[in-house]
Amino acid sequence: MPPKQQADKCSVSGFIKDSTNLEPLIGATVYLKKTKYGTYTNKMGFFSLTNLEPGEYIIVSSFIGYNVYEKKINLKPNQILRINIILNPTNVTTQEVEVSAEKEIEKREISISKIDVPVKQIKNLRLGGESDVFRSLQYLPGVLTSSQLSSGLFVRGGSPDQNLVLIDGSIVYNPSHLFGFISTFNADAIKDVKLIKGGFPAEYGGRLSAMLDLTQKDGNRKKIQGAASIGAISSRLSLEGPLGNGSWFIGGRRTYLELIKALLPQSINKDIPNFNFYDLNAKLTQFFGDNDKLSASGFMSSDVLGFDNYGSILNMDLKNQSFSMRWNHIFSEELFSEIIAGRGYYKNGFVGEQSGYGFSIKNTIRDYTLKGSLDWFVNDKTTMKSGFEINNYDFLYYSNFTGNLDTNIASGTNSPGLMNINLNDWNYAVYSQMNFNFSDLLSLQAGLRLNYLELSDNLKLDPRVSLKYIVAENLSIKAAWGIYTQDLKLASQPDFSFFDTWLPTDKSLPVSTASHYILSMESNIFKQLDLNFDVYYKKMKNISELNLKTLTIDNISSLFYVGDADAYGAEIFIQKKFGKISGWAGYALGFIEARFDSINSGNPFRPKYDRRHDFKIVAQYQLNDHWAFNASFMFQTGQSYTGASSQFQVHLPGDNIGRGKIVPTQRYGLRLPSSHQLNLSFIYSFKMWSADAKLILDVYNVYNHRDIWFRYYDTSQSVTVVRDVLLLPIIPTFAFEVKF
Repeated sequence: MPPKQQADKCSVSGFIKDSTNLEPLIGATVYLKKTKYGTYTNKMGFFSLTNLEPGEYIIVSSFIGYNVYEKKINLKPNQILRINIILNPTNVTTQEVEVSAEKEIEKREISISKIDVPVKQIKNLRLGGESDVFRSLQYLPGVLTSSQLSSGLFVRGGSPDQNLVLIDGSIVYNPSHLFGFISTFNADAIKDVKLIKGGFPAEYGGRLSAMLDLTQKDGNRKKIQGAASIGAISSRLSLEGPLGNGSWFIGGRRTYLELIKALLPQSINKDIPNFNFYDLNAKLTQFFGDNDKLSASGFMSSDVLGFDNYGSILNMDLKNQSFSMRWNHIFSEELFSEIIAGRGYYKNGFVGEQSGYGFSIKNTIRDYTLKGSLDWFVNDKTTMKSGFEINNYDFLYYSNFTGNLDTNIASGTNSPGLMNINLNDWNYAVYSQMNFNFSDLLSLQAGLRLNYLELSDNLKLDPRVSLKYIVAENLSIKAAWGIYTQDLKLASQPDFSFFDTWLPTDKSLPVSTASHYILSMESNIFKQLDLNFDVYYKKMKNISELNLKTLTIDNISSLFYVGDADAYGAEIFIQKKFGKISGWAGYALGFIEARFDSINSGNPFRPKYDRRHDFKIVAQYQLNDHWAFNASFMFQTGQSYTGASSQFQVHLPGDNIGRGKIVPTQRYGLRLPSSHQLNLSFIYSFKMWSADAKLILDVYNVYNHRDIWFRYYDTSQSVTVVRDVLLLPIIPTFAFEVKF
């Protein structure tokens, strides 16, 4: 019997949505039962199965937290069937729901080192009654922080500035509020979280280590609803509803430390700084027919800290803003496009005065981005994605450390300590990547990204390759290699993220690059358990560390030391996404070695954030419709620090006591004691005037083990004393939430 002609082929496509609010479901699976055809929905909630033989099929769709959908369809020759699938939420905590999908589903993109944590699990991880995206990600193996007070992510030996953080396609530069205790992302506003710890495809660029892509909620297209929460740290409110042929969403969160401070006695009040923050999320979405979706989204956060006591004045100001417009268009079942235009803004200001000595620092970034992509599903063996990205950056760095600040400003004079940098930079990138299936068992993904960095006049080529081989029905092996380029540099200190300074690479500095080598095994041999095992090696060149000795800035290189680093290790990750008991456990073994000619006498050293062993476990148990219990535990090797070998006294004329100075040993050659912590939360759900409500008891640091934030040497006396600054003790907090 001769093969059927291409003209007889059929296709089926459509959207998968939540029945309660018609929100598109990102990453839902859809496949044809007892065939090799299957796929995931994209960010529009759209799927497409093409080049099908005419005949009768059963189409199946599933998503965690929803009932499985099945429907019989009959495809006629040349038919293009458009079908919208509506999934009904189910209480996955009261029954075990098995999601089965064909292994061939992952044909259009090979995902390696990708972590998918359901948003519901993220919302159940609490800190001070607050759910937090970044805090949840910190409980993944290979994802570290500098301390419990930091929400910056150190992924596989990379620093936080080496992570590309996107929200609705726009870059976020500092995703933490002051002190790093809470990230700037309100979990109520987020519907999808995608983290790739290495080997990410060619469509993402500009960073060396990892990629975090967040998608905000579109809003409820059926009715107006809201949610409110009152917690120990902050309160939040969100509203959403239908508008035209689309929806809207707005959410906000704010602290109220200044209100609590006003109630305290003056003796205590004066020692507490004035501090508050807020963040806002908003999104407007409209559908124009079945093939066009237009959305406008915005995000902003602001932190203010002030202290005026003991002869010292300190004021800090931190702001993040992003706005983006996104247009998705479906040309056909095989061809899709996306265009994003965005604007971002980052500001960090630091002003103070002590005994007439003034200082002022300011760093701002304004960026404008235009990027587009085209997805082409050529046939059942080949898919392609190509695109472009244009970024315009305007950087400002200002500092003044000498003289009386008010006098300088009033007189219009500049002191010798003045530094003022204002730079404009353009980055251009084009990319293309192809996925080809040699057979049902072996597939290849190859990509190429070309970057031109105007300020440094650099043309960089980033090739990336991934392979996947299905060993057995429940076992696959993946491998990835790629080169990554980064133009931006961050001047910061790991312990103190109060002032992070972003600057571009100019001609005085080499551009940072990294090579990724990853081998991964993925399996779900055990029922409802996903098991991943990764081995990685990352070679980084021309990375930077802050030069604290610089007094004047002639160019960008004056601020940084430049060196290389190698990071390698292994990770194991077990995850259960649904059921009465859900969660994950992971262990990472990591090694980092850095080499800088101007640091540690040129000898190799491990960075401060290196932690050799990293074990984490998250467990969530839904007892019944009312009670839920959550626990998180982590154990890590202690953080590195620089010790001291001896002390000497420095005397000024007429000074009999002098000032003690220490002689440091090998840079970060010693380690603090191991870090470990247990957190518990108890959630009681109930009805209040027909609205869904929750009471939450969160216990932070249950057994009151206070890790060491940092260790220093007190040289104020003739005998040096080693002192430890401890982190937070046990903190029980309450929160109340209601959905209406």
